[in-house]
Amino acid sequence: MIVCQCKVVSDQAVDAAVAAGARTVGAVCRATGAAQDCGACIFSVKALVCRHERDEYELLEADGAAS
Repeated sequence: MIVCQCKVVSDQAVDAAVAAGARTVGAVCRATGAAQDCGACIFSVKALVCRHERDEYELLEADGAAS
């Protein structure tokens, strides 16, 4: 899905930026070019970054519970 219409940034590009080490919305935007023009996509980018944080937290919790 396209997250940023202005720069044609997909959710896969955001996922790749997070996987490459971008941990904040600003870092993802700098890495992908999203939210650099009109900024309408910033909430979508934030939701994707938060989803990654939540998924990582849940993995850590599951690992801790299994120990």
